[in-house]
Formats: sequence, C-alpha cells, structure tokens
Amino acid sequence: MNRTEHFILGIDPGYGRMGYAVIAAQGAELRMVACDAVITSASVPYPLRLQQLYEELCAIVAQYRPQQAAIEKLFFGKNAPTAIAVAQARGVALLTLAQHGIEIAEYTPGEVKLAVTGYGAARKEQVGEMVRLLLHLPKIPRPDDAADAAAIAICHAHMFRMGTVNALTTSVIPG
Repeated sequence: MNRTEHFILGIDPGYGRMGYAVIAAQGAELRMVACDAVITSASVPYPLRLQQLYEELCAIVAQYRPQQAAIEKLFFGKNAPTAIAVAQARGVALLTLAQHGIEIAEYTPGEVKLAVTGYGAARKEQVGEMVRLLLHLPKIPRPDDAADAAAIAICHAHMFRMGTVNALTTSVIPG
C-alpha cells in the first residue's frame, strides 16, 4: 500500500508564547518540517497580541499547508485569569484552523506524554528527548513550547495511524 506524506500542525496554546510544529508523516516515519513559537510582547495590548497570534498562525498555515492539526486541551490550574487568557489564545488558534478547513484534534497533556514516551506522567525532559529521537533531531527543539507542540503533533500522528483520533471536528467547511 502506497502511503502519501501528510503534514500535521501541532499547537501548544499560549498568549505570550504559542508553540507550533509541523511534522511530515508517512506511515510510521516522521520528520520535522518546522518548529518554533509565536512570541507576543507583554507591552502590547492583549487584543493586539491575539491579533498577532492569528496573523502569524495564518502565515504558518499558508506556508506549510497542513492537512491536520492537533492542539493541547487546556489544563486549568489555580490562576483563573491566566487560564482565561490562554483559553482565548487557544480559541484564536481553533478559529484560524477552522477558517482554513483543517481537521482538528485535541489531546490532554497525559495523552501526549503517553503517546510520545509510553508513560502518561513523563517529565518534560523525557518528552523532549523522545521528540528528539522520534524526529531524528540533533537536539531537543527550543523553546519548550515548540518541543511541546512537536510532541502534540507526534501524538496525533500515532493516534491517526492507529485510528483513534480524538477529533474536535473531522470535516471543516472553509469560510
């Protein structure tokens, strides 16, 4: 069976730094295409930071044309204002993906850790090292948000290959 390569965009949501990674998957083989973070300045008004996230994600989608995307589900800690701000940034990412007709799946941090390391409570260093190994990289991607986004994309590639995708939507109508 001839398997074609497809691009998966992983997103680690945040408003100060939103990690992203684009990986190419062909069967069980994975390779890194792009990995970085969109960084917004704390000195810029929050609505303009959200606009920057939107514009830069649009540019990433236009450049790499991923067929699928995976985003981390929110973990709500004790700091409600931060959680709300991150949720709004996550909403910007979801809107951007939906507008571009990209299939979207979401995963909890534990699901990502389990898929990448085999252990749902793995430490950040363990996840980063497995990202490096699975994508045949010379070093762990930086910043940490970018490595986390790569782990999310790897998780999705594994789930997609196994047919167990946790989809928010599997058919999006481009706007």
